[in-house]
Amino acid sequence: MGRGLGWSLGLLLPLTALAAQPVPPVQLYRYTDDRGVIVLDRQGVPPEFISKGYQILNAQGRVLQTVPPAPTAEEVQAATARRAQAEADAKLRVRYSGIEDLERARQRRLSEIDGLLAANQGDRQTLQAQQASLQGEAANQERNGQPVAQSVLDQLEAVRQRQADLDAQSLRYQRMRDDTNRTFDADRARLQQLLVP
Repeated sequence: MGRGLGWSLGLLLPLTALAAQPVPPVQLYRYTDDRGVIVLDRQGVPPEFISKGYQILNAQGRVLQTVPPAPTAEEVQAATARRAQAEADAKLRVRYSGIEDLERARQRRLSEIDGLLAANQGDRQTLQAQQASLQGEAANQERNGQPVAQSVLDQLEAVRQRQADLDAQSLRYQRMRDDTNRTFDADRARLQQLLVP
């Protein structure tokens, strides 16, 4: 009889151990389907509705967790723009301690560009003098009844090409100057906003 009791206890112990383990709480998932109907489901939220957001409820209907809807493309773009602006603002405040500091930086940069423009103008004047000299030489050859030497024609063409290059360079420097002023104007306006208490 003792043997029968031990055998019975051996069967009961695993069953009582199973009964002693906590039962996971019942959870419900509340979401809105594609028809706008609110659905309660124990199985979870279908993948196509997850991006709309949902709630996890306990058996009594109390909200345990709210998962917000995924952001729209516009919201993502706006958040990206806000982050980029914040980074740009931080760099601006590190770069310039105030408006006066910014204006000193502007003047330094414009002075550098003005130096490039002045050097360009000096090169153009030098070329004009070379061109006048070569044209005078060509005119003398023609007055003497001689054809203009090919070397003079080649030099005149080289001067014209160099003048065209300098003209294009001058335009680039002027655009650079204008762009610099626009950039500093925008930085100044933003820095003024940031410095307002």
